[in-house]
Amino acid sequence: MPPCLIWVPMPEERTHFKQLGGKLQGHPDRLKTPGIEAGTGSLGQGLSIACGIAAALRLDNNDAHVYCMLGDGEIGEGSVWEAIMSAPVMRLDNLTAIVDLNGIQANGRLCNMVDSSPYREKFEAFGWYTIEIDGHDMQQIVAAFRLANTIKGKPAVILAKTIKGKGFAFAEDNPAYHHAALTPEEFEEAMRI
Repeated sequence: MPPCLIWVPMPEERTHFKQLGGKLQGHPDRLKTPGIEAGTGSLGQGLSIACGIAAALRLDNNDAHVYCMLGDGEIGEGSVWEAIMSAPVMRLDNLTAIVDLNGIQANGRLCNMVDSSPYREKFEAFGWYTIEIDGHDMQQIVAAFRLANTIKGKPAVILAKTIKGKGFAFAEDNPAYHHAALTPEEFEEAMRI
């Protein structure tokens, strides 16, 4: 298996956040942002792509594991539910979905939008192995990934309860920071934390 490569944007690249033509336009552009294989905006396409990759790996007798990160707001998209229903039918035990459950999406709090909860019950009803964790507890995160990799015959989902912007007083649990660019002062404050 190839090593995992992580790209860290340079300071001058961060100044172009959410600007067309930059590497950090908002939704990643696979042609501009290193390490991106598929840009999934409009949201909702990622899990379907992950299912396709997991199925293709199985056909190639490749034992690699596929991970797909989703937001709880994103789960309101119909194509996500099609993938949620399909993955267990295909017995994609080489697929793990991670759902960030913070209750906030781009347009506000999920309780005022399309709230797809209860998550555990729905994933289990479609045949997924579910793991619930505190998404800020690294020991729980590591244990959840280890457990997910042992599940056979069905995909696994890690339901990670989080607080958006945790640790940043100016942004914590604030829907306005779902896709906001930080001011230079906020950036400096964040770097000190």
